[in-house]
Amino acid sequence: MTITPIDLLASSIHLDQDGEIRAAPQASGSEREGWRLTAFHARTGADVHADHWEVHPEAEEIVSCLIGKIRLFLRPERPGRPEEEVRLVTGAAAIVPRGRWHRIELDVPSNIMAVTLPRGSRLERRT
Repeated sequence: MTITPIDLLASSIHLDQDGEIRAAPQASGSEREGWRLTAFHARTGADVHADHWEVHPEAEEIVSCLIGKIRLFLRPERPGRPEEEVRLVTGAAAIVPRGRWHRIELDVPSNIMAVTLPRGSRLERRT
């Protein structure tokens, strides 16, 4: 078996329930069962869909700032409450609870890594 390097910033890594790990191009849109690790370089808010909330109903998500400085926002669980803000600097991570709407904003261009079970994930435009 030949082992070849994987460009994490251009791939999604699929961690199958049966223990198999596969890499696929991020742009391929391939939706596989199991967990997904995604790492990417974000230059602008558009790269992290900062104008949308995101939710993963099937699992928690770990969001890590590999290089840079980002802010992770959690939508209030009750109306009238403020958003919860978590600042992440190089090497820091936060776990987003299952089913909790969240979004990312950049303070500087950053490399970000996230791991979640993507089944059922949704985006909703911020109002």
